[in-house]
Parts: sequence; C-alpha cells; structure tokens
Amino acid sequence: MSTRIEHTYMQEALKEAQKAYEKKEVPVGAVIIKDDQIIARAHNQKEAHFSSCAHAEILAIQEASKHLQNWRLTECTLYVTLEPCIMCAGAILAARIKKLYFSTPDPKGGGVCSLYQILSDTRLNHQVPFHKGLLEKESSLLLKKFFKEKRAGLF
Repeated sequence: MSTRIEHTYMQEALKEAQKAYEKKEVPVGAVIIKDDQIIARAHNQKEAHFSSCAHAEILAIQEASKHLQNWRLTECTLYVTLEPCIMCAGAILAARIKKLYFSTPDPKGGGVCSLYQILSDTRLNHQVPFHKGLLEKESSLLLKKFFKEKRAGLF
C-alpha cells in the first residue's frame, strides 16, 4: 500500500518523464528523495547527450551524489516511472540506494523483477527493497503514446 507522499514523489517523476517525451526521448523520469526532500531529478537524455548511459536513473544518481558530496546514497529513495534496466539496477546497487519505487514493469528489459532480479540477488553485498505499480497506468500510457507516435513517424 502506498501513501499520499509516495504518490506525490512519483508524480514528480512523471513530470520528468513528460519532459523527456517533449524532447522526443523515451519518457522515463526519476527523482531521488532524502529527508522528505527531492535532492535530484532527471529524465532520459540519451539522444541529447549521445550516450547510451544517459538514463533517468543514472543522471539522478549522479545529481544526488553531487548534491550530497558522497557516492553512497544510503538514506535515499529513488522513484522512477519504468522498471530499471540491468545497467540502472547495477547503479542503484552501487550507490547503495535505500529503497526503490517504480511505476510500470519492463517485460523486455527490466532488471528488477521482469527479466532479472538484480536488486534481490543475495549473492551481492547489498539488496534494495522495491515496490512496483505506483501510478502504473499513467506511466504506461505515456510510454505507449510515445512509441505509437515514434512508429507512426511523427518524429
């Protein structure tokens, strides 16, 4: 069960996803919270940065680390609109994120629970609890709209 504040933070991540959509980037957004404050926000920028690594989660982790002057984000919670891929799941582990919330699963590339279970792998020295489905419908609709328009050649 999610709380009102969790919905509020995921809505902020959805605002970031909308920014990506408006830039013709895959609409994924992320925010990182510490002490009930947003300390980082980002959206996908692979096209703008010419980088396969410019995922919303990676950019948000980098921003949060700069903000805290620490690569360890042990007291931070990440909200993201799409299940993280294996690269982002690895970055979440490496940054020692405390908890993850994501909106919609990614059956073709999910690294948290759809294809892989990286965050739950007890062979690793850190695990990250996660919750899925928070504002799933809104996130899923934005992603579907983006890919429908892309397939139609609208950009």
